[in-house]
Order: sequence, then C-alpha cells, then structure tokens
Amino acid sequence: MRQGFIKVAALTPKVTVADTQANRKEICRLMDEAEAKGAKILVFPELCITGYTCGDLFYQQVLLREAKKELLAIAKYTQRKDYLAFVGLPLEYNGKLYNVAAAVTQGKVLGLVPKTHIPNYNEFYERRHFAPGMKQPVPVALDEDTVVPMGTRVLFQCRQMPELKIGAEICEDVWAPNPPGVEHALAGATLLVNLSASDETTGKDMYRKSLVTGQSGRLICGYVYCSAGDGESTQDVVYSGHNLIAENGTLLAESRRFCNESIYTELDMVRLNEERRRMSTFMTSDESYINVEFSLKEEKTELTRFVDPAPFVPGNKADREKRCEEIFMIQAMGLKKRLEHTHAATAVVGISGGLDSTLALLVMVKAFDLIGKDHKDIVAVTMPGFGTTDRTYDNAVSLIKSLGATFREVSIVDSVRVHFKDIGQDEAVHDVTYENGQARERTQILMDIANKSGGMVIGTGDMSELALGWATYNGDHMSMYGVNASVPKTLVRHLVCYYADTCADETLQKVLYDVLDTPVSPELLPPEDGKISQKTEDIVGPYELHDFFLYYILRFGCTPKKIYRLANYAFAGTYDTETIQKWLKTFYRRFFSQQFKRSCLPDGPKVGTVAVSPRGDLRMPSDASARIWMEELEHLDDEEQSKSQGILGGSWEEFAARMKAGE
Repeated sequence: MRQGFIKVAALTPKVTVADTQANRKEICRLMDEAEAKGAKILVFPELCITGYTCGDLFYQQVLLREAKKELLAIAKYTQRKDYLAFVGLPLEYNGKLYNVAAAVTQGKVLGLVPKTHIPNYNEFYERRHFAPGMKQPVPVALDEDTVVPMGTRVLFQCRQMPELKIGAEICEDVWAPNPPGVEHALAGATLLVNLSASDETTGKDMYRKSLVTGQSGRLICGYVYCSAGDGESTQDVVYSGHNLIAENGTLLAESRRFCNESIYTELDMVRLNEERRRMSTFMTSDESYINVEFSLKEEKTELTRFVDPAPFVPGNKADREKRCEEIFMIQAMGLKKRLEHTHAATAVVGISGGLDSTLALLVMVKAFDLIGKDHKDIVAVTMPGFGTTDRTYDNAVSLIKSLGATFREVSIVDSVRVHFKDIGQDEAVHDVTYENGQARERTQILMDIANKSGGMVIGTGDMSELALGWATYNGDHMSMYGVNASVPKTLVRHLVCYYADTCADETLQKVLYDVLDTPVSPELLPPEDGKISQKTEDIVGPYELHDFFLYYILRFGCTPKKIYRLANYAFAGTYDTETIQKWLKTFYRRFFSQQFKRSCLPDGPKVGTVAVSPRGDLRMPSDASARIWMEELEHLDDEEQSKSQGILGGSWEEFAARMKAGE
C-alpha cells in the first residue's frame, strides 16, 4: 500500500451450476491463492455463488436460501484475512429478486450493490428473474445479527489509504449508455469493480477490452473486470472467463480466454488521485452516497506491473515510428506557422554535429518542404571553437550539404579571445566563464546573421536540458523559436534514428548514424587526443534516468521516495540504488535552481503530455525552495512501520442513524 500501490485480482472460479456449497469452496480456494500472492482487492464474477446460468432455478426458494447462507459462510471465512472481496449472488428483498455484488472482509458483509441495467435482449432474459437495483441504500437483514446497506450509491473506502474508494458495477451496467460507474467516479470512487457474466461471441473480446480501458480512462480510475468462465451452462452460450484490469485508459492485465485464468496487478491509487486533482473538468458531485469503511494492513506492495524505463518512448516499433512521424509533423507545423507569420526570408540555425542541432535542422527541412521554400533559405552555421573535434565538425558539414542548406562557417576562436581579453579572463582557466563565453558568442553570431539575412534563429535545446538547466543563459538557451523545447533527450535520439532509417539518401543516412553514435557534449573544453573530453552524461548524469525522473515528477507529481522506488524497479540490473539516488538528488537540485532559465523560454511547440513552458504546463516560481524534497531524498530507504488497525467501525451505524432521522 505504500506510495499508493494496491494489488488487485480478478478470479474466475469453475462454478457448478446451482451447487452453492461447491461454489463457496471454490471461491474460498481462490481467495487463499490470491491472499498468498498479496492481493488486497479480490473480484469474482456475477452470481458466482449460484452460477449465472441457473435460469428459472432463480425462482426456487432453496437456491436463494442457500446462496445467502453461503455468502455468510464466505464472509466468515475472511475473518482475520487482509483483503476485501466482491462476490455475486441473487438476493430477495421486499418480494423482488436482485442480482447483487456483496463486499466481504474480516468476517463481515459490508454492503450490497445491486445491478442497475437488466438486459432482456438477444440471448439475455434477466428481467424474467431480476429487478433493477435501487439507487438510495436501504437496510437489508441477512440474518438476525447482520444488517447491511444495499443500493447502487454505496462506496467502500479504505481507512489506511483514503485514495482507495471502490464502487461496484455488474456486467451490463458498463455496456449501458449511462453506466452507474460514472456516478460512482464523480462521487469519489477511484476503483471500479465489475462482476460480470459476459458470454463469448466472435469479436466480442475486442469490444469488451476497449469498453473497459475506455471507461477507466474517461473516469480516471482503476477498473477490475471479472467474468464467468468454464463451469457455467453451455446450453445456449459459452463463457470464456475473459478478465481485464485497466488503469486510466491503459490495460495492465488480461487473462487468456477459455481457461479460467486469474490475473493480478498493482494499481496506483495516488497517481489516479493526482490525475483527477489536476483535471479541472473532472467535477465531483455529492449524490448522497454512503461510504462504508474497511481496513487493510499498511505494508509494502511488491510490484509486478510493468514500469517503463523509457516512458517517453513507445516500446513497440510500429508505435514508435508512428510517434516519431507525428512529432516531426507537430514540430514542423509549429515552425511553418511562425515562418509564415513573420515573413522570414531565412531560418538560421547553429549546427554542432550533435543530436539536438541535427534534429532541429531535420525539422526545418520538413517545415520548408511544407511551405514550398528552397532549402537554400536555411542558413546552417557551424562555429568551431576550442572544444570542436574533427568528428563533429565533419558531421556538421556533411549534414548541411546533404540537406541542401546554405553552409556558413564562422570560427569563434578569435572573437572569444578578444572577449576574454576585454573581461580579463585567463584562457587557461577552464571555468564557467570560459564555457559560457563561447556559448554566448555563438548565439550572438546566429542572431546577427539572422538580422543580416532577414531571418529568425531556430533554437536547438531539448526539454531534458531545460529541466536540468543545462544551457547557457542567453546563450544556447535563447532563440526566436525552439522546435525541440518539449522533446526529451531520449526521444530526440529516436527521432533522428527514425529519420535515418526512413530516408532514401545513403550519404545522409551514414552521417545521421554517426551523429547517433557520438557522445552527447557541448564541446566547450579542448579535446583530448582529438576526442571529446567533455561528456554531458558524466557531468549531470544519464539522460535516461533524468527523463524518467522528469516524467514522474511533472506528469504525476510523485514524491522523491516513490520515484526512487519506481526507478530502482524499472532500471534493475542497469543502475544500482546508489547511482539512482545520486542522480535523483542532482535532478531535484538542478530542477529547482534552474527554473529562472525556463521562466523566459522562447516559444516552441508542445509535442507530448509533459512540457516545461512557462506559458503552459510549468508555472513555477524561479525562487521556490527545494528543502522539503531534498530532505526526503536524505531518507529514501526509510521504511514506514507497518500498522494494522482495527476491524470495521461504525459507518453502517452512522447510516442507520441518518435513515432514522429521515436524512
């Protein structure tokens, strides 16, 4: 449960139609299996205590009596167990029969949620037996000692994790135009469970999957869908046990069909809560719901879900290529509009032979093609200095010529030396003044060439550099339009690689592959034996780690402890914990101290869900203190003490009192 993770399970038992005792034993067996795997929320199929396919046997008092008896036996079985389980059964109330989901934990039935939408079309004829459920909860006596609320407006909230609030739907409910899950979510439910008995027909699994993932995305919630399988009657239809678990539009787990496979994963309830908090259009409402509390032990949830070490880069090749093509178009269209609006005769860019300037030039070429302008109106300037190597220089020259841009070379060596003399800088002292003096000289050259040619300077810096402040203020930090401003470094590499893979020019392709193979460097310090001496990732840390940190800090507002835990999990076998901790501290320190550079960024197009523009995604004061984040970073391995709190308190008593008072 720490950092907001909760393990959930969808469990399909092999039912024996109408044999409630056999079904209770099978349900309890699966409960034991789920408990051994650490699951805390268990979801079983619709009417699993009796079987969904009992037909007119639902009219029989014996079946209804035994179903209620076995529900209480299942509840008793959960005594001293640390999970909340949802099981399905038929239940009579006031002369009507209801298809209900029962929530059981720690020896008690907490509440009952009836099915809202009763299908009576095609192969379904549920209205023959069941009535639609009531919204407002009513008291239902299961035996002399057990009175619980029944109604669709009942939610179940965990005391130890307030972000975990559960609402229940039953099968057809999610297929209906207005699912009760919508009300549940707007009333605060962050996890929806669906007890289902969905029969299998050709192609239905794909629609079912899209329905569940879509609902979880639209409602920003976790969704556990558990369906009936082998064991149900096959008199007219077949049930496949197709189980699904989704989180905010992403499918996390899916069972194989036709084999009653149980599935498990972890949901991130804190992340869902954070996402809702930032969504101004997610409007909560007070629909007089009853919140029934339950308790779980506070303990660490072992992760089994996939945590992508490269969250900005799709793992699937086809998806990655589609993403790259889309981003190229967004970047190029942004630049196209700016060039047209300013009536710029040229576009000027500094080309170093590194990844960022290479990507910027490729985007410029695409933008010029969209406008129909000659590539010669792209003025590509190489500005060799004290740290320039033959490799990067040759690549820069070859790249410019291969793309048909106008080549300009302006050495900065003499002008920088004059500048150093003017300010009294010793050239032998390789400090920040030595480095930044070169970067600012290059920017001045580009700006003046742009003025002279009636053009505008195109920025090359990427989002990862901006997050770390790895840019010279009013040097490479400044331009008239920054095409890479929201592209993280890990994605820059794939964009250039995609262009290389898909271009038809073998000469250009060879240059691009060599650029990809060149260490990332600003080349502001003299080379050693003709090779790059200043490698960025040796100084600020691996970009793949920083991009991971950036994603979880800005996209989900995660705490340092949570990011540290996720990074150790995602990069297991690649980086050790000390390395991750070291660079996470570096990230936070630089991220806070360098905000002043991001507060005055040039315009540039947003391409993904994370950006650092001060006019859009990141409105952060430049003088904010990082103290509380840095303090947490000093205690990353401290484990909170596990706590086990008492059994269910007085939530139902409070409800009963309200009912009595007529509220």
